[in-house]
Amino acid sequence: MDTKAGLDIAVEGNAAVASFKNACISDVEEITNASAQVKQYIEANQPRKMVFDFDGVKFFSSQVLGLLLEARARLESHSGQVAITSLSPQLQRVFKITNLDKIFHLYPDRAAALAQSPCVHN
Repeated sequence: MDTKAGLDIAVEGNAAVASFKNACISDVEEITNASAQVKQYIEANQPRKMVFDFDGVKFFSSQVLGLLLEARARLESHSGQVAITSLSPQLQRVFKITNLDKIFHLYPDRAAALAQSPCVHN
Protein backbone atom coordinates (compact mmCIF):
# COMPACT_ATOMS: atom_id res chain seq x y z
CA MET A 1 0.00 0.00 0.00
CA ASP A 2 1.00 3.65 -0.32
CA THR A 3 3.75 4.81 2.02
CA LYS A 4 2.23 8.19 2.83
CA ALA A 5 3.41 9.71 6.08
CA GLY A 6 6.09 7.13 6.62
CA LEU A 7 3.55 4.34 7.14
CA ASP A 8 3.37 1.15 5.11
CA ILE A 9 0.43 -1.26 5.41
CA ALA A 10 0.78 -4.76 4.00
CA VAL A 11 -0.88 -8.14 4.53
CA GLU A 12 1.22 -10.77 6.28
CA GLY A 13 -0.37 -14.10 7.05
CA ASN A 14 -3.72 -13.50 8.75
CA ALA A 15 -3.07 -9.85 9.60
CA ALA A 16 -2.58 -6.37 8.23
CA VAL A 17 0.79 -5.00 9.33
CA ALA A 18 1.36 -1.25 9.65
CA SER A 19 5.05 -0.39 9.79
CA PHE A 20 6.32 3.04 10.71
CA LYS A 21 9.26 4.24 8.61
CA ASN A 22 10.58 7.06 10.81
CA ALA A 23 12.45 6.85 14.12
CA CYS A 24 10.61 9.94 15.37
CA ILE A 25 6.87 10.21 14.80
CA SER A 26 5.89 13.66 15.99
CA ASP A 27 4.83 15.70 12.97
CA VAL A 28 1.12 16.56 13.28
CA GLU A 29 0.49 16.35 9.53
CA GLU A 30 2.35 13.03 9.29
CA ILE A 31 0.28 11.51 12.10
CA THR A 32 -2.96 12.91 10.67
CA ASN A 33 -2.14 11.36 7.29
CA ALA A 34 -1.20 8.04 8.93
CA SER A 35 -4.47 8.03 10.85
CA ALA A 36 -6.46 8.65 7.66
CA GLN A 37 -4.51 5.89 5.91
CA VAL A 38 -5.25 3.40 8.72
CA LYS A 39 -8.95 4.40 8.80
CA GLN A 40 -9.25 3.97 5.03
CA TYR A 41 -7.49 0.60 5.13
CA ILE A 42 -9.72 -0.72 7.94
CA GLU A 43 -12.90 0.46 6.23
CA ALA A 44 -11.89 -1.07 2.90
CA ASN A 45 -10.52 -4.39 4.19
CA GLN A 46 -11.98 -4.99 7.68
CA PRO A 47 -9.00 -7.06 8.88
CA ARG A 48 -9.54 -9.32 11.89
CA LYS A 49 -6.11 -8.32 13.17
CA MET A 50 -3.90 -5.28 12.63
CA VAL A 51 -0.31 -5.28 13.84
CA PHE A 52 1.41 -1.94 14.43
CA ASP A 53 5.15 -2.55 14.17
CA PHE A 54 7.29 0.05 15.97
CA ASP A 55 10.63 -1.52 15.04
CA GLY A 56 13.20 1.30 14.84
CA VAL A 57 10.86 3.93 16.35
CA LYS A 58 12.55 5.81 19.20
CA PHE A 59 9.93 8.47 19.91
CA PHE A 60 6.31 9.26 19.12
CA SER A 61 3.95 11.99 20.22
CA SER A 62 0.80 11.28 22.18
CA GLN A 63 -1.20 11.66 18.96
CA VAL A 64 0.09 8.24 17.92
CA LEU A 65 -1.68 6.78 20.95
CA GLY A 66 -4.87 8.38 19.64
CA LEU A 67 -4.28 6.77 16.25
CA LEU A 68 -3.92 3.36 17.94
CA LEU A 69 -7.04 3.84 20.07
CA GLU A 70 -9.05 4.89 17.03
CA ALA A 71 -7.85 1.85 15.08
CA ARG A 72 -8.78 -0.38 18.02
CA ALA A 73 -12.31 1.06 18.15
CA ARG A 74 -12.78 0.62 14.40
CA LEU A 75 -11.52 -2.97 14.47
CA GLU A 76 -13.64 -3.90 17.49
CA SER A 77 -16.75 -2.93 15.54
CA HIS A 78 -16.22 -6.09 13.47
CA SER A 79 -14.51 -8.25 16.15
CA GLY A 80 -11.00 -7.33 15.08
CA GLN A 81 -8.03 -6.58 17.30
CA VAL A 82 -4.86 -4.51 17.41
CA ALA A 83 -1.44 -5.89 18.26
CA ILE A 84 1.58 -3.72 19.04
CA THR A 85 5.11 -4.99 18.37
CA SER A 86 8.75 -4.07 18.73
CA LEU A 87 8.39 -1.25 21.26
CA SER A 88 11.64 0.19 22.58
CA PRO A 89 11.99 0.17 26.40
CA GLN A 90 11.12 3.90 26.45
CA LEU A 91 7.94 3.37 24.44
CA GLN A 92 7.00 0.35 26.57
CA ARG A 93 7.10 2.69 29.58
CA VAL A 94 4.69 5.06 27.82
CA PHE A 95 2.20 2.19 27.41
CA LYS A 96 2.64 1.14 31.04
CA ILE A 97 2.30 4.68 32.48
CA THR A 98 -0.88 5.30 30.45
CA ASN A 99 -2.24 1.81 31.27
CA LEU A 100 -2.56 1.13 27.55
CA ASP A 101 -0.57 -2.05 28.11
CA LYS A 102 -3.81 -3.38 29.64
CA ILE A 103 -5.96 -2.82 26.54
CA PHE A 104 -3.50 -3.58 23.73
CA HIS A 105 -1.84 -6.88 22.96
CA LEU A 106 1.92 -6.17 23.17
CA TYR A 107 4.46 -8.51 21.55
CA PRO A 108 8.26 -8.43 21.47
CA ASP A 109 8.40 -8.68 17.67
CA ARG A 110 6.32 -9.02 14.52
CA ALA A 111 6.71 -12.81 14.32
CA ALA A 112 5.26 -13.25 17.83
CA ALA A 113 2.29 -11.02 17.00
CA LEU A 114 1.60 -12.82 13.73
CA ALA A 115 1.78 -16.22 15.44
CA GLN A 116 -1.17 -15.34 17.71
CA SER A 117 -4.62 -15.97 16.28
CA PRO A 118 -7.06 -13.08 16.35
CA CYS A 119 -9.55 -13.40 19.17
CA VAL A 120 -12.96 -11.85 19.69
CA HIS A 121 -12.19 -10.12 23.02
CA ASN A 122 -9.07 -8.45 24.41
